[in-house]
Amino acid sequence: MSDETPICSAKGCRTAAQWVLAWNNPKIHTPDRRKTWLACDEHREHLSQFLGVRGFLKDVVPLAEWESAP
Repeated sequence: MSDETPICSAKGCRTAAQWVLAWNNPKIHTPDRRKTWLACDEHREHLSQFLGVRGFLKDVVPLAEWESAP
């Protein structure tokens, strides 16, 4: 893995990211604002649940698709 390889946002994980979790906190962000976390296959569900139970998760997209979006 090079220094430019996106890695998973899970604490302590150094695995290459495969997913983008787009989210926002409606208490502090405008509705159209999207923050992102990156996830490997192993942590995608855990991170999605963490954001989902708080009502923050907006979308889960494969990293390659996110990077190719306009």
